[in-house]
Formats: sequence, structure tokens, C-alpha cells
Amino acid sequence: MFPMTMNDENIYNKVYAREGINLALSADEHHRSGIRLARRLRLPRAAGLAFLFFPVASVLTTQSVNGVWWLLLVGWVFVWPHLAWQLAMRSTDPYHNEMFNLKVDAIMAGVWIGLMGVNAMPTAALVMMMSMNLMGVGGLRLYGTGALMTALAALVTLQLMHIPAGFLSTPLEIWLALPGIIGYPMLFAWVSFRTTSRLVEHKRRLELMSTLDGMTGVYNRRHWEVLLRTEFENCRRYHRSATILLIDIDHFKGINDTWGHDVGDQAIIAVTRQLQLTLRASDMIGRFGGDEFAVIMSGTPAENAIAAMSRVHERLAELHLPGAPQVKLRISVGVAPLTTSMVHYQEWLKAADIALYKAKNAGRNRTEVAA
Repeated sequence: MFPMTMNDENIYNKVYAREGINLALSADEHHRSGIRLARRLRLPRAAGLAFLFFPVASVLTTQSVNGVWWLLLVGWVFVWPHLAWQLAMRSTDPYHNEMFNLKVDAIMAGVWIGLMGVNAMPTAALVMMMSMNLMGVGGLRLYGTGALMTALAALVTLQLMHIPAGFLSTPLEIWLALPGIIGYPMLFAWVSFRTTSRLVEHKRRLELMSTLDGMTGVYNRRHWEVLLRTEFENCRRYHRSATILLIDIDHFKGINDTWGHDVGDQAIIAVTRQLQLTLRASDMIGRFGGDEFAVIMSGTPAENAIAAMSRVHERLAELHLPGAPQVKLRISVGVAPLTTSMVHYQEWLKAADIALYKAKNAGRNRTEVAA
């Protein structure tokens, strides 16, 4: 199955389809995907054809073919890989151009198989290389098309050149074909490994981008609510305690309007930093809105959550923002422990929201607990 890793566009289309995501590549993204595919095929094509030159040439010496075929063989092995690369790079649609190049590879493989009289070992090496390239890029569909082209080209060549099919290989032909049979799969596996490693890293970055807030590095609201729903269900199932907090920066609009958005960003990052320094690593912090944060404290009663917020209040009282040292950074906090009367996680979140507004109405810079 590893040849399928050659084409990252195939992989991403299948992954997103499995996850229910409608992936529509833009023209630029499709063009870049084609360039990447052509770049990955350049080395395997050049190296694979170089592997095949000597076994094919050794058979042709016994077939008494004219010099045109030798010129074609030299051009196919040493010129075609670089020409195919240039054609793909200069094409308006590199991806489909590379599909065409692979079909040319398949047809030419059939021509050489026919000229060699289907000599066993060189033919096996050619079929192996073409099959890995076709399967790795286009799966069974492209492989089936390419295999049919190879077979037809071989049959036509046999008929036109009146070459009898002799399947046996001499010891020399076997030894000359072995480096390609052994070396090409190793090269292809190495290219596939590099492609897979890059895809894994790209997928990891996409997952981080989809779950984390870009400015603060804590969870974004969408993912935090997923965690809240999971925590709610687990706590009800296993009868665990938990508390959530909603935190709002006091007079944040005034900070933005007076000192600018740069200082506002500093305030958001400073509050995030203090929450991370004070809370446990297991506490799940999310940025709930522009200047609003949310925290899930698993296995924590309301009293412990209030004590933790008291330490945050104390830290913020001594904090000075680099862009506006005179700004006093304060927060209002709403605390809501999970109760048995709550039947949906949104009720839990609503209780914390009510406690937050209670803190604001009571003068801000304080922590209030849901009734």
C-alpha cells in the first residue's frame, strides 16, 4: 500500500472525504499540487530509467535492431526524465500534464518489452517500475489504464517488428536487471517516506490551527466547547466534580480605544499568561471571545477555583503592560460548579455566564459563583 503515498492530493482528498469535509482546491492550490507531484516523480523516473538502460540494451544487442532504436533508447533514458519535468513545470496544469507523462512512460515501457521479445527479467523490471509509479500516483484506475497501454504497445511492437516472444533471460541479463528490481523499490519507498513525513507534519499543523487560538495559543472557542461537552458527559457518567470559569477583562474596550489595539493584544496575552502560570496543566483554558476566556477545571470544587482566581487577581494587580505601564489590568470571573440538576452542558455554561455578569454588576475586578 505504500506507493499510494506518492500523491498527497489523493491522500488529502480521501482524508477530508472520510471526515465529511468538502475540499475544493483553488486553481493555485491545484497548480502547486501538480508541481509537487512532478518534483517527486523527477528523481524516481530518472533513476529508474537509468537502472533499466543496461538490461534493455543487453537484450537489444541480441535483436539486431537498427540505430534509430538505440537513439530512442538513449533519449528515453537520459533525456525524457528532464523533458517530462520541464513540460510539467511549464504547463498551465502540471498535474494533468504529469498524468500524461506517466501514460507516455507506460506506452514506452510496452514498446521496449515488445522489442526485447518479452525477455523475462528486464520485462519484470520495467513492469515493476511502471506499476509502482502508476499505482502510487493514481491508484487502481490509473494503473489499469497504464497497464492496458503497456500491454497494447508491447503487442503492437511484437507484430510490427516480427520479433518472436522469448521469455528466457541469460545470466548477464538477469544480473543487469537485478539492481533495478532491488534499487528502485528502495528509492520509491524513500521518496514515499519523505512525502508521508511531510504530510504528517502538515496534518499536525492543520489540527493545531483548527483547535488553538492563533494569538494566545490556548484552545479556540469551538474546540473548547467540544472539550466542555466531553467533560460534562464524563462527569455525569462517572459522578465526578468539575467547575468552569468565564473570565472577562474589565474595561477592555476602553483600553483598546485609549491605547490602541497593540496594547489590547498585550492585555489579552498577559491575562492568558497569568492563567497558564496559576492554573494546573490539566485545566483547559480557551479564548471564548475577543477579551473573554473560559476554563474547565476537572475534579475541582468551586472553592478551589475561587482560590486560584484570587491568585490571578493578585498577580494582575502587580502587572504592568509594556505598551502602557499605567494601565491597571483587572478581570471579572464567573464560577459555575457542575450540579446534578444540569441536564445539558449549555446549562452549565449559562450558569457561569450569569455568574460573570453578576461579577460585572457588582463592580468588576471580582469573582462570583453561580447560585
